[in-house]
Amino acid sequence: MQWDDARIFLAVAREGSFSSAAKRLGVQHSTVSRRIRALEKKLAAPLVERKASGYVLTEAGEELKLTACRIENELLSFEGAVSGQADDVAGELRVTAIANMASTVLMPCFARFSAAYPQIELSVQVTNNSVRLSEREADIAIRQTNKPLDTLIGTRLTTVASAVYGSRKYCAAVKSGQAVEKWIGVDCCEYHRTWTKQAWPQAEHAFYVDETSLTLAALKEGLGVGFLPCFLGDTDPALVRFHEPETKHELGLWLLYHRDLRNIKRVALFREHMQREIRATAALFEGAAPQKYG
Repeated sequence: MQWDDARIFLAVAREGSFSSAAKRLGVQHSTVSRRIRALEKKLAAPLVERKASGYVLTEAGEELKLTACRIENELLSFEGAVSGQADDVAGELRVTAIANMASTVLMPCFARFSAAYPQIELSVQVTNNSVRLSEREADIAIRQTNKPLDTLIGTRLTTVASAVYGSRKYCAAVKSGQAVEKWIGVDCCEYHRTWTKQAWPQAEHAFYVDETSLTLAALKEGLGVGFLPCFLGDTDPALVRFHEPETKHELGLWLLYHRDLRNIKRVALFREHMQREIRATAALFEGAAPQKYG
């Protein structure tokens, strides 16, 4: 049995469908289907069964998954150990961060890292979902959370504060009684969704968005008020704070990576670089910097 067969099987087991596994692996759906069927024939046992909800593993499939995971962990541990012995800092470094942060306040940090270490190939991936660092979908994840996973090594970079913002004209109209208070319905993340429900319990919204950049654009159009991280709201001249930041809306900004990567020099260099960068702009993240245009 070849490891590549087991790798494809693991992708199907984790994703629950051939199409999702193919997307994750960067191959065609037909390739995944063909390889799984060939593997089942080679082992003389069915591994996956199609159900209405997707593919589920058979008893043999569950046993193969456990075995393949053990092999994968051994290979990844070996890779991390060998990489940590290298004296140079060349190679690929895959970093994942949420979109609203990666494309704004973090991009200058990434640019300066690339300029300082041109031999490191920095690959920035944008996702708001959890990434399986243990399976090396990425080397480093920059995440907002107050509960980082115990299986990962974490460095807390700073605190991210959020406040309620609106356009200058709209907020002035509400406070003078010339307009009624309206909240934008948000579904960009669990945090903003929950906070909005708590602040506006009647849950009546005339306008909904599912991404922070859309929240920002909707606020600027005067469609209501809503939560934004302070590093976005405080730097936009069209917005003002409708409500000040509260401690209960604070999140930790973490740099997370798998423990097998702790001795790899490019990971350590990136961690140290980001610690310096974030320290220099901590007031912006924490909502302590005065609004530029306030």
